[in-house]
Order: sequence, then C-alpha cells, then structure tokens
Amino acid sequence: MNSFRTRLLFWLVTLIATVLIALGLLLGQLLKDFYAETMNKRMEKEAQALAILLENEPLEQIRADLQEMGNELSSRITVLDKEERVRFDSGRVAAISDKDHERIVRAILLKKQFPRFSVIEKTNDVYYYIVPYERGERSGYVVLSTPTSSLQKVNEQIWGVLTSSLGMALVVIIALVWKIANQYMKPIEEATKVAFELEKGNYAARVPDGEYNEAGMLVRSINRLARHLQEMSRAREIQTDRLHTLIENVGSGLLFIDHRGHISLINRAFQTQFHLDPSDCLYRPYADVLPHRDIVRFIDDIFITETTMRRHMRLTIGIERKHFDVYGAPIIGTNAEWKGIVVVFHDITELKRLEQIRKDFVANVSHELKTPVTSIKGFAETLLDGAMKDEAALEHFLTIILKESERLQTLVEELLDLSKIEQHGFQLQLEDVDIAQVIAEAAAVFRQKAAEKQIDLHIESPSGLVIRGDRNRMKQILLNLLANAITYTPEHGRVAVEAEETKKEVLIHVKDTGIGIEEKEIPRIFERFYRVDKARSRDSGGTGLGLAIVKHLVEAHHGYITVASKVGRGTVFTIHFPKPGR
Repeated sequence: MNSFRTRLLFWLVTLIATVLIALGLLLGQLLKDFYAETMNKRMEKEAQALAILLENEPLEQIRADLQEMGNELSSRITVLDKEERVRFDSGRVAAISDKDHERIVRAILLKKQFPRFSVIEKTNDVYYYIVPYERGERSGYVVLSTPTSSLQKVNEQIWGVLTSSLGMALVVIIALVWKIANQYMKPIEEATKVAFELEKGNYAARVPDGEYNEAGMLVRSINRLARHLQEMSRAREIQTDRLHTLIENVGSGLLFIDHRGHISLINRAFQTQFHLDPSDCLYRPYADVLPHRDIVRFIDDIFITETTMRRHMRLTIGIERKHFDVYGAPIIGTNAEWKGIVVVFHDITELKRLEQIRKDFVANVSHELKTPVTSIKGFAETLLDGAMKDEAALEHFLTIILKESERLQTLVEELLDLSKIEQHGFQLQLEDVDIAQVIAEAAAVFRQKAAEKQIDLHIESPSGLVIRGDRNRMKQILLNLLANAITYTPEHGRVAVEAEETKKEVLIHVKDTGIGIEEKEIPRIFERFYRVDKARSRDSGGTGLGLAIVKHLVEAHHGYITVASKVGRGTVFTIHFPKPGR
C-alpha cells in the first residue's frame, strides 16, 4: 500500500510539475513577446519623434538636444543623410565598436525596407530601428539603437517571478495532495491491512479509531465485518469443541467415511474397541485399514444401497470375542450430494455377558434347588408309602430330609446375602478390627472338622495388627475360605491362615494342600455357582456362592483378592486390605 501511495504521489507531482512548467514556459514566452512588442512600439515612437524633430529643426541646432535625448533614452542616435553618410552619432551605448555599428546600419539600409522599418534584433544584443525623414535637400535617416540588456533584465525578472510563484504553488499543491492522500489513503491502507489479517484468520484485527471523514463508512464497515467474523468464529469454535468433545467421549465407537471411501474420523472409543492407531487409519481406504471383513461388507452394502442399516456382529479382537450392535447411515447433503457414511459401534459384550450370567444363574439355581427338593419329595413319599412304620428307616429318611432342608436353607440364605451385598444401599459397620482375633474365631469353627479329617489347621498372625472394617463380614470372608480349604484338602493335609503387614497393605493368606485349581479355571472361580470339581462340590454340600460372596465383601472393604494354585499341590488365597488411613 505504501508503494501505491508513493506511485500516486509521484504521478500527481509529475503531472502538476509538468502543468506548472508548461504554464511557466507559456507565460514566460507571452510576457517576453509582450515586452518585446512594447519595446518595439516604444522605439518606433521614439524614432518617429526624432524624425519629426529633424524634419522641423536643422540638425546643427539640435545636436545638443539629440545628445541629451540619447542619454535619457539610453539609446544611440545616429543621423545619416541621403548618401548614407553619418551626420550625427550620440556615441555607443553597447559593447559595439563604431565600425561595427556603421557596418550593421549599412547592412540594414541595403534591405531598403522603406517607408517602414520594424524593430530589428541584431547581434551583440542590440535593437536597431531606422526611420527616414524628409527635409528638402537635407533628408536622411534616423537610426535608433538600444541594447537588449533591459529586455534581458526584464525577462530574468519575469522568469524569477514565474519560478518563485510556480515553485510556491507546486509546494502548496504537493502539501495539499499529500494531506488529501493521507486523508483518503491512510484509512484505505489500514482497512487493507485489516482485510489481510481477516484473510489470515485473525478476526481480532480492527481499524484504529480516527477522523476518517468520507472514508469512515469503509472503516466502520470493515470493523463491523471483523466483529461479525470474530463472533461467528467464536461460535463455530464453541460448536466444534462441543462436537469434538461429544464425539471423543461418547461411549460408542464412531467411524466417518467420506464419499471416496477414505476414513476421515475415528473417535477414542473406536480406537479402544479395535486397538487401532489413528495414524494408520485416517485418510486411507476403509477396505485397506479395517481388519474385520464383516465390517467392510457392511460398509460396502451401505455404499451400494445408500440406505440406513443395522446389524449385529460378533468379532474377535485379540484374544477376546466381542459383540457389537452396528448402525450405519449415509450422509446426504443439500441437493442430494453424497458426502459419505457414518458407522456407530455399540459394544454390547457386557450386556451379552450379563444376559448369559442371568441364564446361567437361573439354570444353576434351578439345578441347585432341584436336588434337595427332589430328595425331600422322594423320601417324604417313601415315608408316606409305609416306610415310616419302620423306625430305623424313618430315622434315616428324616435325617436325610433334614440335611437336604439345611442345604436348601443355606442356599437361600446365601442367595439373599449375595443379593444384599450387591445392592447399592449395602453398608459396612466399620470399626478397628484385630486381625489375629478374627482369624482365631474363624479357625475355632473348623477345629473339629479339621480334626475329623486329621488336617493340621495352623494359624500365624502378629498381635496388634489392625484394619478398618466390618468385623462380622471379615469373619464371614475367612469362614468361606476356610470351609473351601478344609473341604478340598484330603486327610492328613495342612491348612494355614497367616497374616502379615507391608508398607501399604495388610495381607491374609489362606493356604491349603488340597487338590488345587487349574490355571484356566482361576478367572472363573469367583462366578456364582461355578465349581472346579462339580461332583465333589455337591457331595460336600457347597452352594457355589461362597467365593462370589468373598469377592464382593473384599471389594466392599476397598481391597482385592488374588489366587495362586498348582494342581495336586494346593492353593493360596491372598486377601489384600489397605492399611487404615489409606
């Protein structure tokens, strides 16, 4: 913009200077011609006056007057007779010798331009004017010669006045042009700079406030445009941030594919679900990136049919099998313009798992209830059929019925207990619990049973080891673990309960030398009704809910439980409780 202003000023100054120079030359020439014409007329009148004087007076009488007139007129007066002989000469007034003067006069007389002579410009900057006069026998010529120094002086004065006047006019005009250019160009320059900033995306740019007069409307318009663009940009950024936050934090996987079939966006959930790196997926064809052919075929169908589709898919991702409810829809813009498709992946693996757990739970509960109910019903029918008259058979059958009833009661109570623990309103009665005392009370319950199987029940716990928890629930945890340990440990085996303290945790180990658990079975032993040795578990009277209850109670105390086992050598359950204050 500065270069534009410079060019504008340069051409304006050039134009004005040219006009002024041309005007000066024209005025100078006109004034020069005017003064030359005036001088010409003056010399003509003076020469005619001298001619009239010579016609009326004898030369001898007016010699002194002619000499005086020559001095007053600053001119050289020369009088010649008819034979062109010099009769009078007032003397030279210019740097011309008498000989040259006479030669010039005779040269002019040879032209014989009578009766009128015009002013003649001759060499050596002298004007000559010759007028004939008539006085009988004494006729002749009057030559009036005047140096041009006066004309040159006047010419120099004329040019001095013109130069100074036009120079001052040029300066004034340039100042006015500069002021006008600044007045109009400055706001335009500022508006142009702001326009460039707006083009770059800097919507905070503004034209500075000022008195811009006629350009004020442009400045105000640019500033209003900048404010509107800034507001629109801010609204778009807010909307984009909201949309980005929504897309990134929605629980379902999102996949956007453009009209060319290239992946343009994948959200965080999709990356997590399929273990994909965005740098390996974005802006590449979906058929080359997506690892599952079922998804590729699903997207192909949407591209072909241009209709919304929904499909259930079971996909293998790593070592896991996941279930997805997949929804795909074409993106159609204005004028039916095809822009691509969006695919949403709802991970329903957990729902499927919970559904399967529910089915298994119903089946297991039904199966667990069926055995004692069938036993009670069968023995009751046997007694009603007449076996109750046999006292030995009656006692035996009633003992079995009581045992099955107790088993049924235990199952129902544990189901109710587990249901209560899983409810959100379940609360622990927290207090400072002495670990050694709780272990001792739990071990006392199984002393007799361990002695019957000749199992060495060993307890080792340092005194003063305290955690923050529910005393009864902690005792319930140990009772369930000890029950399993003694149940699955053969005769002459060993069961140990040991407690220890680390920097951050209190650990309780329940060890046995029982049948052990296969490594692949360990992740499932805390499921409801899951049994490692199903036949032996039922014979032992277990419900299959004990470890599930243990896991929930340990987590309610903000702890966790780990298992280490080897088949045929035994199992170690380790409960990790946080120390008080952590």
